Amino acid sequence: MIDKLFGWVDDRLALSRSGRHLINKIFPDHWSFMIGEIALYSFIVLLLTGVFLTLYFVPSGSDVVYHGVYAPLRGQRISEAYNSTVNLSFQVRGGLLMRQMHHWAANIFVGSIVVHMLRVFFTGAFRRPREANWMIGTTLLILAIFNGFLGYSLPDDLISGTGIRIAFSITESIPFVGTYLGFFLFGGQYPGTAIIPRFFILHVLVLPLVILGLLAGHLGMLVKHKHAQFPGRGARNDNVVGSPLWPTYAAKAGGFFFLTTGVTALLGAAVQINPIWQYGQYYPYKVSYAVQPDWYMGFLDGALRVMPAWELHLPGHMIPNVFFPAILLPGITFTLLMLYPFIEAKLTGDVAEHHLLDRPRDRPVRTAFGVATFAFYFVLFGASATDVLANYLSLTLNFVLWAFRIMAIVVPFIVFAVTYKLCKELQQTPSAGKRQQFNLILRSADGGYTTVPAEQYPGYDQPELAPVDVEKVELTADAAQQDGDEGVYEIPRRYR
Repeated sequence: MIDKLFGWVDDRLALSRSGRHLINKIFPDHWSFMIGEIALYSFIVLLLTGVFLTLYFVPSGSDVVYHGVYAPLRGQRISEAYNSTVNLSFQVRGGLLMRQMHHWAANIFVGSIVVHMLRVFFTGAFRRPREANWMIGTTLLILAIFNGFLGYSLPDDLISGTGIRIAFSITESIPFVGTYLGFFLFGGQYPGTAIIPRFFILHVLVLPLVILGLLAGHLGMLVKHKHAQFPGRGARNDNVVGSPLWPTYAAKAGGFFFLTTGVTALLGAAVQINPIWQYGQYYPYKVSYAVQPDWYMGFLDGALRVMPAWELHLPGHMIPNVFFPAILLPGITFTLLMLYPFIEAKLTGDVAEHHLLDRPRDRPVRTAFGVATFAFYFVLFGASATDVLANYLSLTLNFVLWAFRIMAIVVPFIVFAVTYKLCKELQQTPSAGKRQQFNLILRSADGGYTTVPAEQYPGYDQPELAPVDVEKVELTADAAQQDGDEGVYEIPRRYR
């Protein structure tokens, strides 16, 4: 019965041919390719925990009197959003675990995207024909940061409310249209009562659907173009060497998904994050000390702090200093990031297809530029804690601010020069970065010593693999392996 049903469907949709093509997809065996999968798995955790939280959260800024189990808040007038989040944390079974898992998964999601893009950047995996996929990844990073900020703002506690106030000021700083955009977004003058419901719809409905669509496009283009791969073990520019999707890679991916989920659950259960009951309800006239946003917004907070009080006066209009670190700097950054594959191709004249990855040391200019840019934003990230550092180090806040202003300019140039020099030095040492074959010291019966080379690491030196027709590979448990290399196949790249 099942065979007949499958045959009926397959006759009309031709699923078997496309399904075979999919399960024959080869994934290179290198740990760095799993970084992008952490982003996918953490996004799944975000969706699952987010559905749970949505059932209990009330996206409203209307005032209610708190009568819950948290004694310090009893009798206080708070918003329904804050009230429902506190009740979710203390009165719903498993609610605090889900909240903290959701928050940790958001941090992991953005972090894994950043690390994945760093890997793609430094190895040159963004080059033709993968420029469009790089642009999709950059868009995913922007949306992940923005959606993380929206979710972080929903509880309406003192810290998230301060973040919303900063967002309103940033929106107002946009020349000519800022005040209109702020009024439209907030439904009136700040703070209003419409922003929480609007953020909620964007956070749980609009942006997740857009992210899902981009992820589907990203994975679809990955299947089309195949993975770029590191040289060695028979890998060439015209083939793909690795493990098939089924069953080898599927087993790895399934285990890695449960591992990612387990680590997120462990963090949610054991490591406290965003204890909003300690911060209290947001009031526009209150502000807290020693609080910073989630790490992925740290660079923006730091840029706002270190930016001098410079303003640009135009005829009949003023551009405030907030515009430069909060609108202009991210705008330039993400525009250059989006267009970098085309910029490098134009500067180098390299328009050929690339399916083999670079070693970062072999591209010293690109590597030095990437590390210097990362150092610049790391300095801005550190500047988001100027008040804490000034208090902890017993320094004046003005001194700390000027120190970060100077470092934001000087550190990237130093890092660029050092990284470029290191890459050049490593190029002169071909064995650098490779596993060394050590010698064993043996003692003879008469007390003498001799040395013999140790055995080579298993799988370190691999013979060239002969190409195999993709349609002739039998993906079964007892499939014949090639050259004794268990679970590793070489598939010609032309079979797409």
